[in-house]
Amino acid sequence: MTGAAAPVSGSDFDVVSAEDVSRHYGRRPALTRVSLECHAGTIVGLLGPNGAGKSTLLGVLSTLVRPTSGRIRYGERTAAAWGDDLRRHIGVLAHESFLYDDLTAAENLEFFSRLYGLRDGHRRIGAALDQARLAGRAGERVGSFSRGLRQRLALERALLHEPRLVLLDEPFTGLDDESIGVLVERLRALRVRGAIVVMATHDFDTADGVVDRALCLKAGRLLPIEAGAGTLRERYRRALGGVSV
Repeated sequence: MTGAAAPVSGSDFDVVSAEDVSRHYGRRPALTRVSLECHAGTIVGLLGPNGAGKSTLLGVLSTLVRPTSGRIRYGERTAAAWGDDLRRHIGVLAHESFLYDDLTAAENLEFFSRLYGLRDGHRRIGAALDQARLAGRAGERVGSFSRGLRQRLALERALLHEPRLVLLDEPFTGLDDESIGVLVERLRALRVRGAIVVMATHDFDTADGVVDRALCLKAGRLLPIEAGAGTLRERYRRALGGVSV
């Protein structure tokens, strides 16, 4: 299912790897010696019960959470070696949309375009609104949008600077079928573009037709989900030892 990755320059990367990453909050371990590799042109599904460490792992990959031990490499370099330049390669869609209700859809994207310092912001904003199927509502305030419309716009906000690494935390929660379809179409386009996508989700049915590879976190430890027979939900249950979901 993987597509051809976009060319990689010396200021870019085509793999993100975690090496024995642990993260503790006081005495409570949120992640314990997690190791994985995620490659360009691949969508990785991150599954697990609530509190298993999925959001923490996304936070570590985004550089917003510092691991207690271990390290993350973006290509051949750590975050420290990359410096501030790394974050222009990362896009994050978390539970908070980071949209401004009093601004219109277009104004929200214009704000982030300026924040990212994009020279061709006008073109990208138009393309983003088209991708989200919101071109006809560009002049409406976001405060009037439904959950689905907000999520479509929030995803485009996270993708406006064309990041290599895209991190999504429960992107499908509370969405109707139309908005789920728009997001799935966008994820597939990211794969073709050569993005590295890591997506935490509980929506097994939607993820089953999207992810190239699935991983499971249980109590902060990474468990493999085997490819092969059965639905993603069934394979996840086997990885957890038969726990119902």
